[in-house]
Amino acid sequence: MFGDHVDTDQIIPAEYLVSENLDRLNEFIFGKVRPGIASKISKGDILAAGRNFGCGSSREHAPRSLIQAGISCIVAESFARIFFRNSINTGLLLIECRTDAKEGDIMTVDQDNGKLSVSGKEYAFPKYPEFISSLIAKGGLMEKIREELK
Repeated sequence: MFGDHVDTDQIIPAEYLVSENLDRLNEFIFGKVRPGIASKISKGDILAAGRNFGCGSSREHAPRSLIQAGISCIVAESFARIFFRNSINTGLLLIECRTDAKEGDIMTVDQDNGKLSVSGKEYAFPKYPEFISSLIAKGGLMEKIREELK
C-alpha cells in the first residue's frame, strides 16, 4: 500500500537505470522509500496506492521493474498519464478505483466484469475497451505486434 504522488524515481531510482541492471530492475524497486520490499513481493501481487501514482519523469523502466518484480496489477485512485500509457504498452494492468485498502488486504480483480474485491468488500471500476484489454493480455504493445507479424 502506497499513498499519493508516488513518482517514477521512487518506483525505480535513476541510478539503477544502467544497462547491466535492465534484467534485474525488480531488485531495486522502492529501494529508497521502502527498503527490502522487493524481496517481499510474490508473483501475482497487487499494489495499491492513492492519487497520481507514477508521476514524475517518463520512465518506461518503472512499469517494467514492477512487472519483473511480479506485480500483476496496480489499483490506485488515479495514475499519471504517461505512466498509464507506459504501463499499458508494457502489459501492466492498472485499475483506477478508490478503495479503503490497507497494507496486507487480500485483493482480487475481475477485469472482464469491472469488479475489484478488497478483503471481501466489492468495488466497481470502468472496464477497458477491447483493444486495450488485448494489449494487456498479450503482454504489451510489442508482444501484440510480434504476434500479428507471425
